[in-house]
Amino acid sequence: MPLTQAQPAAGTEDMETVAPAMDLVLGASACCLACIFTNPLEVVKTRLQLQGELQAPGTYHRPYRGLVASVAAVARADGLGGLQKGLAASLLYQGLMNSVRFYCYSLACQTGLTQQPGGTVVAGAVAGALGAFVGSPAYLVKTQLQAQTVAGMAVGHQHHHQNVLGALETIWRQQGLAGLWRGVGGAVPRVMVGSAAQLATFTSAKAWVHERQGRLYRGLADCLVKIWRQEGPLALYKGLGPAYLRLGPHTILSMFLWDELRKLARRGQRQDA
Repeated sequence: MPLTQAQPAAGTEDMETVAPAMDLVLGASACCLACIFTNPLEVVKTRLQLQGELQAPGTYHRPYRGLVASVAAVARADGLGGLQKGLAASLLYQGLMNSVRFYCYSLACQTGLTQQPGGTVVAGAVAGALGAFVGSPAYLVKTQLQAQTVAGMAVGHQHHHQNVLGALETIWRQQGLAGLWRGVGGAVPRVMVGSAAQLATFTSAKAWVHERQGRLYRGLADCLVKIWRQEGPLALYKGLGPAYLRLGPHTILSMFLWDELRKLARRGQRQDA
């Protein structure tokens, strides 16, 4: 029997048709677009996490209680624009972290690492770790800017930064270069786990669909309509919980937009060929 050339696993062939440098741009763009929609949830999450920091339960004022009430509290204290506090820093973080993350993951796909057993998990984790390290200063500034509010609603330490550049300059001047990477020890393992799960799950799910040559939905609108009709409107919020306050929507948007941008890039490559 003649030998045949090994074929790439289903779902990974798309990775081989987009250069890593292109994935750097597309991945960062997709996550920045998603960030615009999910940043208000990040503001609320940040304040909920800082509320009562290092204080015994029941001994501190709680201006933020639950998702809906917290959104309303932020809007009352800071105006509707307050729900987008720290957006510039969030976009900077997403751009830095995900450009590195998707570039490294695309390189792993190009070299064939992701076709090895457990390769997508390893590639996702390493790419996430590198991305988290590069983006750590932007994440630090983002958190400090999002925590800033009027005195009556303040939680955590208030830094009073005016903008992203001013915050970076203040941290550099007061704490030196190492101060910009304060908290990186906690950020790297968090992003490693999230990135490994996110990229591996997305790749595996896409491969599963390709192998069966069929799809349950024709697109986002069709998916929403079918679920609404068959399971009711509450089914659209299955699994929603505190852990997915921001990560769930952001992950879905990021992966979807990344995949769609890559499709557009491939079409452009075919037209130029």
